[in-house]
Amino acid sequence: MIQYDERRKRDQPLGELIGDLYRDASELFRLEIELAKAEMSQKASRVGKNVGFLLVGGVVAYTGILAIVAGIIGVLALLVPVWLSALIVGIVIAAVGGFLVLKGIKTLQKEQAAPQKTIDTLKEDAQWMSDQRNS
Repeated sequence: MIQYDERRKRDQPLGELIGDLYRDASELFRLEIELAKAEMSQKASRVGKNVGFLLVGGVVAYTGILAIVAGIIGVLALLVPVWLSALIVGIVIAAVGGFLVLKGIKTLQKEQAAPQKTIDTLKEDAQWMSDQRNS
């Protein structure tokens, strides 16, 4: 059984159908732009947070080197030569800072820059429009 909407469209002149299609496509395009903006905003927020991990990791590593190195080197110098205590402390602090930087890099690499939801809905819209032309 044909629904009322389909029967009404069959009775419409071609010009009106094209006008309806143009209006619907314009509205769809506007909504897709809004979706893309929202999706990119969310992604930018997550990327900003991960860049924060990189910055905090760098600051922690640098601050650790400045604040703790002197004290720990002094304590270790009681047990081993000063140069060896400085080397041990430097390696430990560099490892902690390196871990934080790698965590930020790995998280950023997983983040896709493309607005995937928008791309998916655009594909669906293209299929829908193709189906509308064929029917």
